[in-house]
Amino acid sequence: MTKDNEKMSREEAGKRGGEASAKKHDKDFYEDIGKKGGEATSKSHDKDFYEETGEKGGEATSESHDKDFYEEIGEKGGEATSDSHDKGFYQKNGKKGGEATSDTHDKDFYQDIGKKGGKANSSDDD
Repeated sequence: MTKDNEKMSREEAGKRGGEASAKKHDKDFYEDIGKKGGEATSKSHDKDFYEETGEKGGEATSESHDKDFYEEIGEKGGEATSDSHDKGFYQKNGKKGGEATSDTHDKDFYQDIGKKGGKANSSDDD
């Protein structure tokens, strides 16, 4: 807090303004202005902007989180996806993935992964 005869810092002014707004407005207000801001940003920025922003965010997240964090959010995402999709969703996406893989890999690739799978399965039987 500042005294009456001192200048208020920009940080203090921002904090006070934010606190006053939070008391005055509800969740819907903030959702509405967030949506408007997102729409304005999407109109003034291209794909490269979002790719760069996403890359920076990903790098920052990877620097501040460990393997357990990613395992946990991956598990949550997998559960949410399985709760909201049926067998057909997975069949369709599996088919797309298989087609994409077959377009980019040759016979040797499939022989190699087949051998690896065979070795892994034969060691499971021991």
